[in-house]
Amino acid sequence: MESVLRAAGMYVLLLIVLKIAGRRTLLEMNSFDFVLLLIISEATQQALLGNDFSLTGAAITIITLIVLDILFSYLKNTIPRLDLIIDGSPLILVENGKLLEKRMRRSGISEEDILSSARTSQGIERLDQIKFAILEKNGKIAVIPAEKQES
Repeated sequence: MESVLRAAGMYVLLLIVLKIAGRRTLLEMNSFDFVLLLIISEATQQALLGNDFSLTGAAITIITLIVLDILFSYLKNTIPRLDLIIDGSPLILVENGKLLEKRMRRSGISEEDILSSARTSQGIERLDQIKFAILEKNGKIAVIPAEKQES
């Protein structure tokens, strides 16, 4: 039973920490982020297993984590409000070529992040060419180009 409680506690703790860290963290990892992830995974492993390094203890922990993941997925699909709390909603960062700076700061996205996404996905080079840039729930930035001006 201790393994189940440890796994459930760590699952919820990691959900909260990753929610606070923001969507961008999971999408665009640099070397520092990768090293941090490795350290977190080692600390998590120690917290999950404690002194029980048996095959049974590991199996119970893994099964608990998978069941919790399935349960949360089911609850998010059943209760839309819970999905909104856990995964958030898409967030508009640029509207008609204008940066929405408060939203950008809150989500940890820079103008360069938006322009980089615009260049790679749409071939757009300037903000005034963007109708909307939207930070999706999965952490990607979707860019909708502005209508081309007829000359």
